[in-house]
Amino acid sequence: MTVELISVGTELLLGNIVNTNAAYLAERCAALGLSCYYQSVVGDNEERLKDVVRRGLSRSDILILSGGLGPTKDDLTKEVTAEVFGRELHEDAHTKERIEEYFRRVHTDQVTPNNWKQALVPEGAKVIDNHNGTAPGLIIEGDGKTAILLPGPPNEIRPMFERDVAPYLNGLNPEGIYSKMVKICGIGESKAETMIADLMDAQSNPTIAPYAKTGEVHLRVTAKALGEEEADELMRPVIEELYHRFGDKIFTTEEEVTLEEAIVEFLDKRGMTVTTAESCTAGLLAGRLMNAAGASNVYREGYITYADEAKEKLLGVRHETLMRFGAVSAQTAEEMARGAAGAAGADAAVSVTGIAGPGGGTDEKPVGLVYIGCCVKGKVRVEEFHFTGNRAKNREYSVARALTLLREELLRAD
Repeated sequence: MTVELISVGTELLLGNIVNTNAAYLAERCAALGLSCYYQSVVGDNEERLKDVVRRGLSRSDILILSGGLGPTKDDLTKEVTAEVFGRELHEDAHTKERIEEYFRRVHTDQVTPNNWKQALVPEGAKVIDNHNGTAPGLIIEGDGKTAILLPGPPNEIRPMFERDVAPYLNGLNPEGIYSKMVKICGIGESKAETMIADLMDAQSNPTIAPYAKTGEVHLRVTAKALGEEEADELMRPVIEELYHRFGDKIFTTEEEVTLEEAIVEFLDKRGMTVTTAESCTAGLLAGRLMNAAGASNVYREGYITYADEAKEKLLGVRHETLMRFGAVSAQTAEEMARGAAGAAGADAAVSVTGIAGPGGGTDEKPVGLVYIGCCVKGKVRVEEFHFTGNRAKNREYSVARALTLLREELLRAD
């Protein structure tokens, strides 16, 4: 079945608020096995809204409209949709009673007359009680088409969808969509896609879709099935094949797990500690690690050593190394990593030194040149990178590569 999303509100068109409802509804409908081919945003204008609703009904099985159910004159969603379906509006005693109860609950003495507008319901419509506001949701069915009207505030639409709309949609389309996210680091998107080209050419159910992230590639494996157990059975051989092809470059198959969380968990399970020594990233790498729950178990202290003097004083980088090779060099990155591990008494250390830009580059050492060192149990590996973004991107990619290098060396030493 096909579903179409229509977001109503001039404030959306003007950019006054971000349309988070559309993203939420699209994701939930996909999970319910519904195909969404169109999304629209329309302002609070009767004729334009009427046109969008009619066009939606001509090409989709289900319309989900969000917003425009309030008490004011520019809230037109219910009135317009009822007209398109050829339904009269009638006052619903149950809804009126709930509105009165809501105002009593929030300690408002008087219900203003315009609020009773929200108690008007299209003939034959199913009413969805709103437990977090006054405007009820509505389901209008006719001629093989369905329109679902939902309030705009996220704290109203989401619980209403989960409690009432999702079960209703699942009854119309019991086959759902389930997915696993296979997350890979240390390999580029183009190479990853080449490695699975044959799987993608032959896919039907499940399917594989690649997504590029900063320093990572995510492969979403999606199956259409009647339940999660059936979906897992369908996805299992595909995920096993991906492990066969990518090996330990896969760091998780859980969508909510980040690379830094996988690293922290790895260290914690082995009772290991880590530290960081940063120049151009100035704490961003440490910050990524600190995002992970449990980081305090493995990370005790770190070093931001922008100046050469700090590299010498805190990390023990030799003065002659800095004079001969410069702060941005493989030799300095190596001594930073080794010195940080020693200073912090850590099992592992990662160092970053480079030229993030926009200034500071030369022909010999251009902007984007970064050296990353990793010391694990006394063994040091240094990698050279040439990034081509702006300052923010160069620092972001440096952090992503540093995490990947740390993970690779931890696996190697394990």
